[in-house]
Amino acid sequence: MQLNTILPAVGSTKKRKRIGRGQGSGHGKTATKGHKGQKARSGGSIKAGFEGGQMPMQRRLPKRGFTSINKIEFSIVKISDLNMFDSEAKVSLEEMIKAGLVSKNNMVKVLGDGELSKKLHIEAHKFSASAKGKIIAAGGSLQELSI
Repeated sequence: MQLNTILPAVGSTKKRKRIGRGQGSGHGKTATKGHKGQKARSGGSIKAGFEGGQMPMQRRLPKRGFTSINKIEFSIVKISDLNMFDSEAKVSLEEMIKAGLVSKNNMVKVLGDGELSKKLHIEAHKFSASAKGKIIAAGGSLQELSI
């Protein structure tokens, strides 16, 4: 086998259509563009969304909503998830990350889902009202971190 004898597989390549190269080619005269009209002219392309002069769909529909640039995303931790820690433990953000409850660099909000059966000292950015009540009822304490 030699490099100059290698050919591509049958049907894997296709010759390009050479248009506007005379009548004998079968693609002469109008060069497969038909007769007249915008699409037959040079530079005659129609932009996406153009509907022939009719008011386009993206302009007919109203604008709706926005994304706030000041939105703060919180990672949610349930009270029931905190039962995995030992009693009297200090549950800081680092401890929650080690336990796999939250990912790094996230604001943490503790919600009052479930029951807390241990006395814990919990640090988080926010607490729901029910979570505060359940932590204090279990004999624990909480510390809100600055956002």
